[in-house]
Amino acid sequence: MSQQDGEQSDRKKYEFQKVIEDLKQYEGSGTQLVTIYIPEDKQISDVVAHVTQEHSEASNIKSKQTRTNVQDALTSIKDRLRYYDTFPPERGIVIFSGAIDTGGGQTDMVTKVLESPPDPVESFRYHCDSQFLTEPLEEMLGDKGLYGLIVLDRREATVGWLKGKRIEPVKSASSLVPGKQRKGGQSAQRFHRLRLEAIDNFYQEVAGMADDLFVPKRHELDGVLVGGPSPTKDEFLDGDYLHHELDGKVLGKFDIAYTDESGLYDLVNAAEDTLADAEVMKDKREMNEFFRELHEGDLATYGFEPTRRNLVMGSVDRLLLSEDLRKDVAVFECGDKEEYEFIDRRKGDPEHTCENGSEAEMTEREDAIEFLMNIAEQRGTETKFISTDFEKGEQLMNAFGGVAGILRYSTGV
Repeated sequence: MSQQDGEQSDRKKYEFQKVIEDLKQYEGSGTQLVTIYIPEDKQISDVVAHVTQEHSEASNIKSKQTRTNVQDALTSIKDRLRYYDTFPPERGIVIFSGAIDTGGGQTDMVTKVLESPPDPVESFRYHCDSQFLTEPLEEMLGDKGLYGLIVLDRREATVGWLKGKRIEPVKSASSLVPGKQRKGGQSAQRFHRLRLEAIDNFYQEVAGMADDLFVPKRHELDGVLVGGPSPTKDEFLDGDYLHHELDGKVLGKFDIAYTDESGLYDLVNAAEDTLADAEVMKDKREMNEFFRELHEGDLATYGFEPTRRNLVMGSVDRLLLSEDLRKDVAVFECGDKEEYEFIDRRKGDPEHTCENGSEAEMTEREDAIEFLMNIAEQRGTETKFISTDFEKGEQLMNAFGGVAGILRYSTGV
């Protein structure tokens, strides 16, 4: 995928996420919010026939208000389907339509059409409820890449997932393996045999945890990583304890000191080269470079206004935006120039005092990510979305306001 294709994909993913967040807030009375998922191989004429049939059957709904709202939603869907020829666009379309509650007994008709979602719509689905059906879309927008993680020594083990950018501990176990020191009057030989049996039992327990977790997902699994001190991890893998369907999934073994939840994070860091294409490692590389420039160089910018100015100058090589950023930009006309405020999306329009003392007039209020990405596209700047599922990603959001950049050259801004 080219850089431009990747940026367009990220932008579309963000736009879809915004729509989903809006849709999840809507509620309707009764089952009057209609959702239709249409795969790319479903003929539009068949969908129109289905909607027409549902419109006819809706006449049997006892509540006049619900009946009217459902039929209005179906009529709106039929109107939107007229824009398509024989088949939907590539990867299909999803249509949401219905009368949403706006308070005080009032409703407002909403219809949204999402074309070509991130993943193909797998099957035709018609759904009526008091809320729109967004879960299939949310799954498409979820973390990409699935890796099984195992860290163990002879005393403790933890298994979990690396899902896209998120590390998720799931199960842990402690062993009853005795130390190397011989106890009581046992013979050294008998003590050694009992110790080996305890180790074997523990390895089987760890393998059982991993098998229960990973085997059901084996067709989605991109790989398994195993960490721990030597010789533990080597004994575990060489002993063929894992299910045979996981054997070919093991991507590597890594020296890890800790075998609790923190060990999973150490394992992912140790496997950086192996996971070079995993989303979490891409994010970490970007943030490591940003912090290196912040502390040792002069090619870092952060905060909304300094980053905006650098973007306009064309000096930003990569724009770093937190995936959790939910802000707006208010644009004010101040005499012969514009000024900007970076504001919480949930708050009302702000009052602004122009720097030159002139009267401020707000001319526009726009989603901050779209505002910054538009400038970035015009200046040939690459945009990177950064997860908050690791420490430096959290710092981007909490310490730097969710906006930063790596510069092409120093500007002093």
